[in-house]
Amino acid sequence: MENVKKIAVSLLILGVMTGFTQAATHHHGSKPDATLRLSTGGFALGIGVSWGSGTLTYRGKDYPVKVKGLSVGRVGATSSSAYGEVFNLKHLQDFNGHYDVGGAGTRGVTLGAGKSGTIMSNQAGVVVRVSSTQQGVAVNATGGGVDLQLK
Repeated sequence: MENVKKIAVSLLILGVMTGFTQAATHHHGSKPDATLRLSTGGFALGIGVSWGSGTLTYRGKDYPVKVKGLSVGRVGATSSSAYGEVFNLKHLQDFNGHYDVGGAGTRGVTLGAGKSGTIMSNQAGVVVRVSSTQQGVAVNATGGGVDLQLK
């Protein structure tokens, strides 16, 4: 019976890891529909707030973007710059919305300058693969979300 439990747990872990791998590589090699550049700042003491702005480049045109985010279980102050590739963007208005970031249980520590990457998606199915560089000190115990709106 103990071996059955070990096998079941191993299969569960393998299934979860496979799902994360598929999500992370879903758009690997695909040409993005748009690109995104962001500059953000944030402060948190348990519940964190982030803000910023950026530019979405879509079909050869630049559109200003406003960023607002909320996270739980975060402590610290950071600023970051990010570059993203946007997929599944069929209509410009589909870009606006709340993006779930990194999934539940995302954890991390930033000390000084740190690099990170994540995949986030909104209710319209738009997916953004983001690479960022952060400055500051922060500890993140859980995931969060971000609102991206065209100005």
